[in-house]
Amino acid sequence: MLTAFVSANGLQIGYDVHGAGPPMVLLHGAGSAGREDYAAQVPLFAKAFRVHLPDARGHATSRWDPADGVTADDLVADLLGFVDALHLRSFHLVGFSLGATTALRFAVRYPERLRTLVSIGIAPDAEPRRSVARRLLDPERIEREDTRWAAELHRRHDATQGPGAWQRLLAAIIDDVATAPLLTPGDLRRIELPAMVVVGDRDPFTPVGQAWELARQLPDARLFVAPGCGHDVMVRRPALFNEAMGAFYRSTEAKATERAIAAGSLAHPSAARRGTDGEWLAHAADHGPAHAHNAGPKAHPTKEAEA
Repeated sequence: MLTAFVSANGLQIGYDVHGAGPPMVLLHGAGSAGREDYAAQVPLFAKAFRVHLPDARGHATSRWDPADGVTADDLVADLLGFVDALHLRSFHLVGFSLGATTALRFAVRYPERLRTLVSIGIAPDAEPRRSVARRLLDPERIEREDTRWAAELHRRHDATQGPGAWQRLLAAIIDDVATAPLLTPGDLRRIELPAMVVVGDRDPFTPVGQAWELARQLPDARLFVAPGCGHDVMVRRPALFNEAMGAFYRSTEAKATERAIAAGSLAHPSAARRGTDGEWLAHAADHGPAHAHNAGPKAHPTKEAEA
């Protein structure tokens, strides 16, 4: 599938889009891309959602020189520009790791834009996240000890961003993780919408206790802990993750529809019945487990129709 591009916040943001239905935006982790992080989810989610997977600035197809910095505030502004350019008045937001940080910060600033929120593998605490990021994302360590990942990073980023781009990108992300202001309990209480916090019980970045505290501070949150799992729950335990997501969307469908109506995305509750936010699990039961592949209609680069 060809990547579409949209002008947003001074960037040309590359993104993939799949399916039809209520809009959903999936934000990937540091150094990655949505089409890879969510490969096991897209075929399933696209059965009932219009799924958007933007590349963050400096990642994959979204050209940006990381030497100019990659900050949390930049990524929130990029997301706002992206959804505004595609005319998404309200949408479901899912973020993993770096993308979850962006998702939480966006939800604090613009809660009225979201139907639901899913945060994977992140908590607002400084440690151990900062120390783990400094160690695991260190470009010199990766080149010395993890040549396979170094080759993946080169393949994913350098063709568009230029030689050595991934090293500059990870260095910029480490700097921002170390210096970005932390969200406060007061900030988190502003996220008054259906939310789910997801964590692996062996996540080195986010201990389960921190994920529990995050879920406790959000006004309407659930906590899902994946057993025997590390950081990237949706990659390591895709069937379990997809099942939990299905239960979440089914249980929050009425509130999600109310929020869409309040945002002007739906004229009347009956409009949601054309493709409900929880219906994809029924399709999954009919068609069996999801497989990782990319398929679906190509997006118009400037506008998306909402269900």
